[in-house]
Amino acid sequence: MKWNRDDYLELMTFGHVNRQMFVELFGPLVGLDDEWRAQGATEDEIDMVGFDWDYVPWAECGGDCGPINTRAPEVIEDAAEYRLERDYLGRTTKVCKKTATIPLPLDYPVKTFDDWERVKAFFVYDDSRINEDELKKAVELQQAGHPVRASIPGGWDIARELMGVEEACLGYYLQPELMHDIVRTITDTSLRVLERVTGRVVIDQLSVHEDMAGKGGPLIGPDTVRTFIAPYYKACWDLVSGRGTRLFNQDSDGFMVPLLETFLECGINVMHPCEPAAGMDMVEVRKAYGTGLAILGGIDKHVLRASKAAIDRELEYKMQPLMQQGGTVFALDHRIPNGTSLENYRHYVKRGRELLGLPARTPEARGWARMAG
Repeated sequence: MKWNRDDYLELMTFGHVNRQMFVELFGPLVGLDDEWRAQGATEDEIDMVGFDWDYVPWAECGGDCGPINTRAPEVIEDAAEYRLERDYLGRTTKVCKKTATIPLPLDYPVKTFDDWERVKAFFVYDDSRINEDELKKAVELQQAGHPVRASIPGGWDIARELMGVEEACLGYYLQPELMHDIVRTITDTSLRVLERVTGRVVIDQLSVHEDMAGKGGPLIGPDTVRTFIAPYYKACWDLVSGRGTRLFNQDSDGFMVPLLETFLECGINVMHPCEPAAGMDMVEVRKAYGTGLAILGGIDKHVLRASKAAIDRELEYKMQPLMQQGGTVFALDHRIPNGTSLENYRHYVKRGRELLGLPARTPEARGWARMAG
């Protein structure tokens, strides 16, 4: 089912809920389509449309807050098993074709302040960041019932992209002025883009990608977030929320509990994917933060490779009445893992729809929702 702007905002702000929302956030891992074809999947199931997932027809705001005018990627080596490229930041990256879609950086462009000065031009404000055609389209689509979203770079994520995890973590202690200047630059650019966009259209959701935690917890602590990242978040949120924005959605894998309170202080009110394998429990998060934090995801993707009884237990716990009172988009916590049988996935869809009071899917129904953003 396609959700309109009003209904989605009502759901995510814990308003009146006419029905629950059941989606796929990210889709299958590489190779799962071949497994499913061998098990008799239809092409509609391979493409996901045959599962009749709910979805939100997002409109992009027309403003680009991320890196622009970067270098054109080039292929260094294209082998049977992997591909090496020089990417938009000049990094050497490697992607293993049979198991991944996201390239792994093998080197990084920034180690010192001088290095940062050489790539800083990618992040500064320029009028070309405003796409007038896309902005006009966003106005029209919003009037037709589409929610509009804008994305800002992650305060941690950009440092990681430029420096790598280890150097970025150390940078807060060894090169604080460098880290401050990176965030000051993206703050200035984001505010100038958002100022122009919100003069023309209401941004319904501000989105930020961080991926700043693993199973052991966040890579940086609350004090570091408050010192380096919180002022950036607060400035952007104060601007857009003052002009009608209702949702501030952060994407981060890993065990984020130690930082939840800190990010709520910055304006975050939606998070995903709430990863069980890292120790996240969407039910406990809801008990702790109530209507202060909406959740997308949270259903353990790995349970799909277990028994149907295990799937039922997971769904009965995650889809309990507490979680059906608004503020929840029910979905797996990440991509559908290889080794998930088609039979189990079909059962997951069927049982989930039953528990949420949704109609059974039919061969004619169509839907799709790679909707996290």
